[in-house]
Amino acid sequence: MRLGYPCQNLTLPTVFKTCRLKTMQENGMGVIKELTLHNINQLKRVLEWNVENDIFFFRISSDMIPFATHAEMTWNWQEDKEVLKELHEIRDLQSKWNMRLSMHPGQYTVLNSPREHVVGNAIKDLHYHYDFMKAVGGTDIILHTGGAYGDKEKAKAAFIQVFEKLPVPIQGMIRLENDDKVFHTQDVLEIFEKCGVTVCFDIHHEMCFKRTEEELTELFYRVNKTWKNSGQIPKVHISSGKRSESDPAHADYIRLEDFKRLQSVIQEIDVDCMLEAKSKELALQSLREQL
Repeated sequence: MRLGYPCQNLTLPTVFKTCRLKTMQENGMGVIKELTLHNINQLKRVLEWNVENDIFFFRISSDMIPFATHAEMTWNWQEDKEVLKELHEIRDLQSKWNMRLSMHPGQYTVLNSPREHVVGNAIKDLHYHYDFMKAVGGTDIILHTGGAYGDKEKAKAAFIQVFEKLPVPIQGMIRLENDDKVFHTQDVLEIFEKCGVTVCFDIHHEMCFKRTEEELTELFYRVNKTWKNSGQIPKVHISSGKRSESDPAHADYIRLEDFKRLQSVIQEIDVDCMLEAKSKELALQSLREQL
């Protein structure tokens, strides 16, 4: 099992930069390119630090390229030679150390929204994430189902309908994660059965529904089967509830008993485990010490 952490390194520390829309409008695409090159350099520093500390699993921030999908964005970063040179250096690093790199679009990337412009923006965002993942050798785009909008079954069907219209390469990189409020693992497994989307298992989100260990084990057994044609081993998420094991709020660190529960649930199946703890790499190092 490889352990990973998301987006930022608190030890270095890393600072990924963005700007206001007004700044882009007043200064043009040059400022976006400058910020992008800075962010890519920061990412490279994080990955090099990770290698030095035997960490080969990392989630890249979605904000690497400011305003990447904004209507006023005219710079084609995918063809910029300076940017490609830097991204290919990261891809070489990924290839050399067999790193697993992922991204997780934000809460506004919703495929099952009843509003067409929201769905359109979400599709644009997935194209951006896919292009970035391909450039650096990444393999996983983590996505939530979205909202229930008063009819959960209709909302599931809406997700399936849009997902099936996405380009096949993007479909193949999406991992549909269970959430802690609406679409639990059984729901996303039902979506998988209709459209074949690979499922990412978040054990803490499922604990928010107060599952027994036996129930978790059965659910993960079924989740594992969704990875059969992905070319990857399953990707799982873990966090500890801030006040209790069923508290949706994430704690700073991972409690050992929560990780032991995950180990028991996955049994002998090899997985890559993303630690969604607020203390990032510090939480990973702390868990390693406890283990």
